[in-house]
Amino acid sequence: MVAAVRVHQTGGPEVLAYEEIPVPEPGPMELKVKQRACGINYIDTYFRSGTVRAPGGLPFIPGNEAAGEVIAVGEGVKNFRKGDRVAYVSTLGCYTAERVMPARRLIKLPANISYEQAASIMVKGMTAQILLHRTFKVGKGHTVLVHAAGTSIGQILCQWANRLGATVIGAVGSEESARRARATGCHQVVIYGKAFAARLKQGNGGRGCDVVYDGVGRDTFTISLDCLRPLGLFVNYGNSSGPIKAFNMNVLERKGSLFATRPALAAYIAADEDLIASATDLFAMVQSGALSIPPTQRYRLHDASKAHREFESSAGAGSSILIP
Repeated sequence: MVAAVRVHQTGGPEVLAYEEIPVPEPGPMELKVKQRACGINYIDTYFRSGTVRAPGGLPFIPGNEAAGEVIAVGEGVKNFRKGDRVAYVSTLGCYTAERVMPARRLIKLPANISYEQAASIMVKGMTAQILLHRTFKVGKGHTVLVHAAGTSIGQILCQWANRLGATVIGAVGSEESARRARATGCHQVVIYGKAFAARLKQGNGGRGCDVVYDGVGRDTFTISLDCLRPLGLFVNYGNSSGPIKAFNMNVLERKGSLFATRPALAAYIAADEDLIASATDLFAMVQSGALSIPPTQRYRLHDASKAHREFESSAGAGSSILIP
């Protein structure tokens, strides 16, 4: 039996129950991992609250990224052995001291990336990688707008987009968030408020953006469309303010024949080779020093309720992890 956090009914942070569960031995082509750090992400709160339904129903173990050490190897596994340091992304099941995973979905950690670093950056960093390289291939000459630029994923997007040669505009809600955004690659920072799109374009020579990365959702949807140039792309990758409601598609035509998409990391890394390529690119960026990892708040696994409460109240300004 090992420690785990489970959700038996959806709701607020208080529904996260700390208890013990059995963990089987690995089967063919599987590995058992002793978890050293488990990441906390907005999607965890969506599953916990019931905003997104857990695929297997109740009860379930939250969490979709972790890092740890291989402690048992199933039959047929060739590329891993006991003691290997690994990290992974999974739909659910990470808030536990040990778990069994398919070997093909695990990534070996480079020597100079710690368990805690990996657990705090796998989802956010790989999301940034697919948004900047595949959803829209950002490069020199592009202007990108990153909503909530002071959050942990916002800071990663801004750094990476800057590294790719884009002009980066950060949208933030406070002067403190503006400071973080400027420190992580924004060429221009605009604080939310009246005439936001007009102020953005005024600071950008009157030109709209080629792409908008919007993890806020409902509260920024209209603003995002107003900030795009004709034929620009609206990318909604999160819903921290709530999901975007159904809208009249004709608004895209009226605002300049715009494009809109709602990508999810899981779809982009469903193929094993895409998972490996995205993780490899992310690790290379971190190892080169081009991508710094936002400060991490650490909690014990039994403090998961407190961790969720503080994570949501901080609006994702930093990374948070659970230590089993």
